[in-house]
Amino acid sequence: MKMKNLLMGAAFLAASCVAQSQVTVKHIQSEKSFIATGVWAGDTYYLSGQTATPVTPADPAKGTPADFGDMKTQAASVFAKIQKSLQEQGLDMKDVVKATVFMAVDPKVGKLEFAAMNGEFGKYFGTKDQPNKPARSAVQVAALVAPGALLEVEVIAVKSK
Repeated sequence: MKMKNLLMGAAFLAASCVAQSQVTVKHIQSEKSFIATGVWAGDTYYLSGQTATPVTPADPAKGTPADFGDMKTQAASVFAKIQKSLQEQGLDMKDVVKATVFMAVDPKVGKLEFAAMNGEFGKYFGTKDQPNKPARSAVQVAALVAPGALLEVEVIAVKSK
C-alpha cells in the first residue's frame, strides 16, 4: 500500500510539473514567406536563417542573378539584419545564446572565407560594449538556396529577466 501511495504521489508531482512548464508559443510571420521569421517559445526566440541583402538585385529581364558581394560584404549584411530582427522583438545581440553559421565556398576565390565571416561576427560578439559570446557552430555547405549567397546564419536568443 505504501508503494502504491508513493507511486501515485510521484505521478501527481510529475503531472503538476508538466502543467506548470507549459510555454506560450508565438510565430512571427508574414504572408510573403513560407516560413516564420522567428518563433517565440516562452522567453526563447528562434530566428530563422538570415542571408545577405543583394548588393545588386536580380534582373529577370536580362536573366542575371542577384549579386550578394563577397563574404565580408555578406557577413556585414547578415549580422546587421540579425541585430535589426532581434531589436524588433525587444532583444539584442547580447541576448543571443546560440548561433549556427552555414557557409559556402566563394567560387570567385575558390575557398571558404571563414576569417572574413569571423571578422564581422567579432564586431557584434565579445566586444568591449557587448562582451557576451554565444555558443556557435559553423558548417561548410555545398551551396545555399539563393545563387551567389555564401552565408546564412540562424540564432537563438533568450530574453533576460
